[in-house]
Amino acid sequence: MSELAWLSVPVGIDAQRWVTRAARRTVLVVVHTVVAGQRLLDIVDMVETDLRVQMVYTRAPSAFGNGVTQLLNSLDVVEIAWHQAVRERFDLAIAAGYTGLDELHAPIMVLPHGAGHAKRARGYRGVTGYHRGGARVDRPIYGLDAQRLVRDDRVVPASIVLSHKAQREVLARQCPPAAELAVVAGDPCYDRMLASVGRRSEYRAALGVTPERRLVVVASTWGPQSLFARNLALLSSVLQQLDPARYQVAALIHPAVWFGHGPRQVRAWLAESRAAGLMLIEPLVDWRVAVLAADYVIGDHGSTTVYASAIGVPVLHVGVPTGEIDASSPQAWLGERAPVLARSRPVEVQLHRAAKVAEHVGRQPDAMRLTSRPGQAHRVLRREMYRLLGLSVPGRHRGADPIPVPADAKGAWHV
Repeated sequence: MSELAWLSVPVGIDAQRWVTRAARRTVLVVVHTVVAGQRLLDIVDMVETDLRVQMVYTRAPSAFGNGVTQLLNSLDVVEIAWHQAVRERFDLAIAAGYTGLDELHAPIMVLPHGAGHAKRARGYRGVTGYHRGGARVDRPIYGLDAQRLVRDDRVVPASIVLSHKAQREVLARQCPPAAELAVVAGDPCYDRMLASVGRRSEYRAALGVTPERRLVVVASTWGPQSLFARNLALLSSVLQQLDPARYQVAALIHPAVWFGHGPRQVRAWLAESRAAGLMLIEPLVDWRVAVLAADYVIGDHGSTTVYASAIGVPVLHVGVPTGEIDASSPQAWLGERAPVLARSRPVEVQLHRAAKVAEHVGRQPDAMRLTSRPGQAHRVLRREMYRLLGLSVPGRHRGADPIPVPADAKGAWHV
């Protein structure tokens, strides 16, 4: 990617010479990864329609930053280079990642980029000045730890968004100075999915799933403990076992896999399965469309599996890796209660059993562990963003919008 030019409009010391409409506040959207960018899109519309506000986007440093440029280009937004972003002042910055935030000059709101905070941190030094007097501790929960949130004895974010009140206890234990900055807002992703359930038939039609077929989504997170790393042969097995006249199988793979290995490589690795009828959901597509359209989800410990179960989709689980997930997280809860896929038994029989379990248990137990403020995230987050901006909240609150139905399927998925 070529270096982005330094922009003189709509930000910069001379920007007022060039802008058509002068904004009272400027918000920086800090996009570390495709997943983080997709999460931030759930909240940017809470302020971007305000005539007093100008939105600006930047690609932040990240090991998984590949794909962010394509995402931003698809959004038709103003993007500034990171080296310019750290030399400008903003009235608010929103992020769903942590790298480089201490370099920004703005009050920062940081959100989780998945279903709460579940994964234990990788590459942790094992020492923190905020726990047991600097003694060695277990790997902390990523995103709620001092290593992520503190620089030079200063808590970097001005607002730390939590989806569940239980996470505040983890934050207070791992990074006490940050606890007072926590905002228990609920989960905007879940709220939007719940608002979209009634459009299921439209999502299925957009995906090309006919009424007589059942959609089985196989979902994988990233990393060496993921389904993609450990159980990729499962795709071939599911395709072989399920009658294509009655079932459509789709693969939903974490963008960190797509952009960590390269889209062409991922497609090549799955070429045989695609030839056998696998629908492959592309990484820039809103993954929630596939989950909302699904009749069943076979998944690992990633967030997709949690969201699927929380909206009532029957789930078959492939297991939770020991020591990688917080035992109190919704990921761990689901891993314990969802039917576990047995490779020795017919897949169709197990899908039917998962459906009976989902019907009996319902979605409420999973939803209650995912968010402690269901349906409230947009109201709470909008109010918090305007507090940080120092502006009055305009107009009346509106609820979460449903996920848009893809207008054109071309290039969005491959069969």
